[in-house]
Amino acid sequence: MNDAKTYPLRLPQSLKKAVERLSRQDGTSINQFVAMAVAEKVSALETARYFEDRKARADFKAFDKIMKRRGGERPREGDEMPGHS
Repeated sequence: MNDAKTYPLRLPQSLKKAVERLSRQDGTSINQFVAMAVAEKVSALETARYFEDRKARADFKAFDKIMKRRGGERPREGDEMPGHS
């Protein structure tokens, strides 16, 4: 992390103690633990935004048409929908 920047972080004492305990259990530094926690949160938010963007571009009429078409092969054994045979 050569391009890392310093950021002063204020945490409530109870949260800081939990971070210290969990980072110790994880075998990582507090800094690494907090960086990974932030990365996980950023990833979750970016993923949610990605799917919202995809949903906004979806063609639901085309989807419904594809899902209602008949034909194709029957599901292989074990791939059936529950309640269908």
